[in-house]
Amino acid sequence: MAIQSSTVIFTLLLLFVIRHGAAFYLPGLAPVSFCEEGKKTAECKSEIELFVNRLDSVESVLPYEYAAFDFCQNTGEKRPSENLGQVLFGERIEPSPYKFEFKKDVKCQLVCKKTYSTSNQETKSKLDFLKKSMLLNYQHHWIVDNMPVTWCYDVEDGQRFCNPGFPIGCYITENGHPKDACVINSEFHEKDTYYIFNHVDITIFYHVVENEGQGARLVAAKLEPKSFKQTHADQPDCSGPPMEIKNQFNGDVTVPYTYSVTFHEEKDIRWASRWDYILESMPHTHIQWFSIMNSLVIVLFLSGMVAMIMLRTLHKDIARYNQMDSTEDAQEEFGWKLVHGDIFRAPRKGMLLSVFLGSGTQILIMTFVTLFFACLGFLSPANRGALMTCAVVLWVLLGTPAGYVASRFYKAFGGEKWKTNVLLTALLCPGIVFADFFLMNLILWGEGSSAAIPFGTLVAILALWFCISVPLTFIGAYFGFKKQAMEHPVRTNQIPRQIPEQSFYTKPLPGIIMGGILPFGCIFIQLFFILNSIWSHQMYYMFGFLFLVFIILVITCSEATILLCYFHLCAEDYHWQWRSFLTSGFTAVYFLVYAVHYFFSKLQITGTASTILYFGYTMIMVLIFFLFTGTIGFFACFWFVSKIYSVVKVD
Repeated sequence: MAIQSSTVIFTLLLLFVIRHGAAFYLPGLAPVSFCEEGKKTAECKSEIELFVNRLDSVESVLPYEYAAFDFCQNTGEKRPSENLGQVLFGERIEPSPYKFEFKKDVKCQLVCKKTYSTSNQETKSKLDFLKKSMLLNYQHHWIVDNMPVTWCYDVEDGQRFCNPGFPIGCYITENGHPKDACVINSEFHEKDTYYIFNHVDITIFYHVVENEGQGARLVAAKLEPKSFKQTHADQPDCSGPPMEIKNQFNGDVTVPYTYSVTFHEEKDIRWASRWDYILESMPHTHIQWFSIMNSLVIVLFLSGMVAMIMLRTLHKDIARYNQMDSTEDAQEEFGWKLVHGDIFRAPRKGMLLSVFLGSGTQILIMTFVTLFFACLGFLSPANRGALMTCAVVLWVLLGTPAGYVASRFYKAFGGEKWKTNVLLTALLCPGIVFADFFLMNLILWGEGSSAAIPFGTLVAILALWFCISVPLTFIGAYFGFKKQAMEHPVRTNQIPRQIPEQSFYTKPLPGIIMGGILPFGCIFIQLFFILNSIWSHQMYYMFGFLFLVFIILVITCSEATILLCYFHLCAEDYHWQWRSFLTSGFTAVYFLVYAVHYFFSKLQITGTASTILYFGYTMIMVLIFFLFTGTIGFFACFWFVSKIYSVVKVD
């Protein structure tokens, strides 16, 4: 009776979910309805809040909180809570003094005034910091209704780019040219002078909701930064010359901050597609398709080579080996069958290899699941910090497969120091990443950057690592060591076979170097957009392309490693374990070379701290990528070797 009642309840719940599926929204991403002051209801509010995020620059890796600048502050309200991903990325969202009433236009509203004096050391240092930030092209990032306020301007080929940020101001060099091609709302400007953008014209677009009661939803927020000196600071009229600050000035200067806001109804854009105009101006989709086609050609080429080996050469080898029944024929064995008694011999440094395989498995599963959820739309740019939060949580929870894989292979390699193995699996690779991350965090702390992780968050990360990930790794290792050792299809001889003299092409190093070229060729275009999103502050949203490239990368690493493994076995070299891991893992070295090239050719980063931070974080990405690709190559080669030696007759 209890089972029947529970079944009925479950069925009713399922029907309820299906019935109300159209009303399901992700947490924090539900639409908000707005209406005019006189029509305000419980489901519809009239006040529009504007939030400010940290300020960043393409010329510096160091972001800063809004409060670090001497802008108009709103200290009375509590700042919204941030998830783990936002904290790790250095996002610091705060309430602002800019508040609007829905459909109530405002013209040149004064927010606050800031006065600087060169005789006052405190205000002088604030002004110097402001000027330095303008010189490095730091940009505001404002948010309205969980949507970035964009600055749209014309670019080449008649296209329009919508930037989710706008600059603090503009610096006119001693040659009379604006730095960073910034635009002043005046043709008259002086050399060696800073012009601060102290006024914004904000336009908010809304879409009236039909068949859902009264109210409207915001679909876009755009602004145009301007600079006005203001004839009367107490009664601004937003006209006159731009607000200038001489590079070498003495005395006092007052900067009034103002804004104007207008509302426009937009009938064609709906709430569900309100991010499209921002994302469409990001990296071009046709380049992504070119990247996919380029990768597919490499995969087809490799698949053809592997198929030819499997179906023709390898098939003939197996048939010929299995037809050798007499002793005289057996003495004429050659090629990869000769090393059957050594093919599963334990590799040198088997402890380290098994630890790498465990950590690589953890990263591989984490990457796959994260990209899968991203493709479903759960980790879109609208859900701030969700991508990093998901990756960290998955990595913590995947300690069990890491411990299991490491222990299984360590046992297969004949290892007996199981305590050392499980400790290294839980601590070695994560420890290297955390040590690098902590050193970078010390630099960020010293520079006063908003990207510096608070001490409480560092303690929370350590708690996740030691209280969840490490115990789960021990659990996985327990089950891995409890199982019987892997059964190989052939027995291992007691005396190792001597490896003949190898040609240049079958020596380990040339094969490893060649093995990483094709996998890197599949990803280097996608890598450019990923680096752009990290260091040039562009939004990355093409997770469908990225997931497809991920699958192609797995296939390419596997096929390239199998191909080279077969060639080495034919040359009677049976040391395949480390070589297979390093062959595909060498893709990470090409990744590092490309990151160095990207730094010098694409970025404009200046300063010692920013340079150290760039290469410090790059080394973390390279290590993760090395473990990830190396594990793919090893597993592919392990399957290939087990397969071919299981179908050949051995005395």
